[in-house]
Amino acid sequence: MKKLSTLILLLFLCISCTHKKQLDENTNISDFNLNWGFHLSQDNLDINTINQNKFRNLNLPHDWVVEQEFDSTLVYDAKATGYLAGKGYGYYRKTFDKKYNENEVTYIHFDGIYNNSEVYINGTKLGFHPYGYSPFYFDITPYLNKNGTSNIIEVKIDHTRYADSRWYTGAGIYRNVELITKNKLHIPVWGTYLTTPTATKQKATVQIDISVKNNFSSEEKTTIKTVIVDKNNNQITSVENELSLDGNSQKNITQSLDLVNPELWDIENPYLFKAITSISKGTEIVDSYTTPFGIRDIKFDADKGFFLNGKNMKIKGVCLHHDAGLVGTAVPKGVWKRRLQILKDGGCNAIRISHNPASTEFLELCDEMGFLVQDEFFDEWDNPKDKRFNQNESKSTDYITRGYGEHFQKWAEKDLKNVMLSHRNHPSIFQWSIGNEIEWTYPRNAAATGFFNNMDWNGNYFWSEPPHSTEEIKHQLETLPKGKYDIGQTAHKLANWTKQLDTTRPVTANCILPSASHLSGYADALDVVGYSYRRVLYDYGHKNYPNKPIMGTENLAQYHEWKAIMERPHISGTFLWTGIDYMGEIRDPWPVRVQPSGMLTTAGFPKGSYHMMKTLWNPEPHIHIATQNIEKSLNKLDKNGNIVAKDPEQWKHALWKWQDVNEHWNYNNNEIISVEIYSNCDEIELFLNEKSLGLKKLADFEDHIYKWAVPFSEGKLIAKGKKDGEEIISEIITAAKAAKITLSVEEKNLNANNYDVAHIIAQLVDKNGNPVKTDNREITFEINGNAKLLGVDNGWIKSVQKFQTNKNTTHNGKTLLIIQSMDKTGKVEIKATGENLESEQITIEIK
Repeated sequence: MKKLSTLILLLFLCISCTHKKQLDENTNISDFNLNWGFHLSQDNLDINTINQNKFRNLNLPHDWVVEQEFDSTLVYDAKATGYLAGKGYGYYRKTFDKKYNENEVTYIHFDGIYNNSEVYINGTKLGFHPYGYSPFYFDITPYLNKNGTSNIIEVKIDHTRYADSRWYTGAGIYRNVELITKNKLHIPVWGTYLTTPTATKQKATVQIDISVKNNFSSEEKTTIKTVIVDKNNNQITSVENELSLDGNSQKNITQSLDLVNPELWDIENPYLFKAITSISKGTEIVDSYTTPFGIRDIKFDADKGFFLNGKNMKIKGVCLHHDAGLVGTAVPKGVWKRRLQILKDGGCNAIRISHNPASTEFLELCDEMGFLVQDEFFDEWDNPKDKRFNQNESKSTDYITRGYGEHFQKWAEKDLKNVMLSHRNHPSIFQWSIGNEIEWTYPRNAAATGFFNNMDWNGNYFWSEPPHSTEEIKHQLETLPKGKYDIGQTAHKLANWTKQLDTTRPVTANCILPSASHLSGYADALDVVGYSYRRVLYDYGHKNYPNKPIMGTENLAQYHEWKAIMERPHISGTFLWTGIDYMGEIRDPWPVRVQPSGMLTTAGFPKGSYHMMKTLWNPEPHIHIATQNIEKSLNKLDKNGNIVAKDPEQWKHALWKWQDVNEHWNYNNNEIISVEIYSNCDEIELFLNEKSLGLKKLADFEDHIYKWAVPFSEGKLIAKGKKDGEEIISEIITAAKAAKITLSVEEKNLNANNYDVAHIIAQLVDKNGNPVKTDNREITFEINGNAKLLGVDNGWIKSVQKFQTNKNTTHNGKTLLIIQSMDKTGKVEIKATGENLESEQITIEIK
């Protein structure tokens, strides 16, 4: 009897373990990124007739544009592309085995293809998908080979309109692909919607709406059970319901659970739960679906700003495009993680995905790392934008610049809803943005404000209120000729589609002409109105529209921008343009390849604006020393020999680019150097070779920048600061000529999974190990081991060296190499050499 009891207990434990495994793992989702073939052609080919030997093997995600050479002949079109030509037709092919089971369904899910893609399975066209940023999927069950072997999935991409956006887009299957196999009785793709109607530290109500699909022809009776587990996979609570479905039907069911004293998701503690929903027939679990989620409460108040979990806080956000330097738009998760961590360290707590929806991986990182996210749907609505110059739409009529605008009428609802269904369970998302700077594509909205084509007005768009009164703007909107489409009507249409799928988050938009948008019907469709470069209108907007929450949604990484927000409780915060430099949207001549408004370079190296915002956003004491020859700087010596700004008012009107400053202490003897220090310390004393150059207080600098005029002398410049009684020291030192190369890497262990990445920074140093920032050398990286070279990038805006190579010239003495693990374990050894310099070898373990 004792043996029988033991056997029963063991059997119960085994069943319990098996049940837990089925609940905890989405075993029906397969990675479908590996072993694809790719062929790029300038010809429009029948994909089914391309010879297999034309395809080269690669893994997804893949961006074929970033593989190209920078090309100066693209001058005119490079206003959009960043001098990388992506023109052509891309053809992808993958052969796979899939055991046939008459009780199963199979979906293929694409998180993003850029763009105008056609998908085929075994010669049958599944469909066309034009938008490059919205996810989509197909049911491929009817087309799979019944013998279970040699299925062929093919994707054709038409990117002959290679300047179809105002920034670098890349091209290809640049986001993840999954093969999803389920029982015919199942939760379909994006089939859950989880909300927390009550979210306090004492109690949370979790509501989960579940779609259940029955692809059997017979009626099916099932049990739907949802288990809530914490971050350690410990079960907290559960609920279950019985459900009956007719054959070939779909039903929705709502379940509700209460959690006592739950951990809340916020930017400092991004705590994530999982809701594991299973479908059972009798004792058999036939499908499971895991929904990660966070419990949090958001609120916007027209007078007091933004609240997260009842706490009033400022949104310290940046705008980001979807490219990431040397990897283009096929961005490994680890690359985004490094970039986001640098921004997080600088005090950033929010990301605006501009001007398109994010990838699932990006949102997962934001969930995990504690970023608020504004997910943006579109950059174009009814009317197209000029891709090269902005606001010259009459010139944007040629073939290569035709973009999403030509698909908007037919596809906007489907794309918007696909994005929402895929993204709405992410706790990081706290706003849906229906559009970016749309107003100027509707001519009467631009004309009504009086900013443009007004010979009687002598103001400046950035710093002046509208020349027309609100009454005059309203009159102009009522009397000026209307186009085919009305901006207010379209805005309401988009907002209504959004609220059909989610009412827990506010709808917003980035308004470049809010003075018109408040009166055109556009702002009426918005819960929060975003002002683009219009901080001068913060008081104007609050006075004239006191019940409408407003905030900055595209602003400048300058002190004056944040000062305006801190002085106004009714402004929730901002998104600065941009967090990181991005390719395209170029305004300068060759060889400038990027839009250099970022706080970080394309290599993720911080600029002066990063350090300025860190002093404003991060409460931890921070000092950054910047230097420049005084003639080249923004400063001068007055008649008393004191350092002052050449233009005392200039800081109030600084735009996208940070001033030209250096991070070194290498000049000519006795040359007068302007020393700028960006800091949040209350006071700083500066020393040169242990001699004090004076103690100064931050309160004495209206522009929030400490300044000294220092005759150069070789040695060490040291800044000693105090903040709230805490002391901090920063220094720079004169470097001799470069004597060797140092390599540094944070990711010393990678998994052999074809995805993990390591960032290796090469820095020139002198014989004493001091960083050399005034000398640049071509470096060659030697990589031995089972790792893939992703590329090199020094971050310089004028560097037009090819990314995907092992050679790069340093800028400010350094450059970045990224490698990616493959599928074998072992050691990867990396060394750098160049122009009689070499580094020590570093080793990365692939496990």
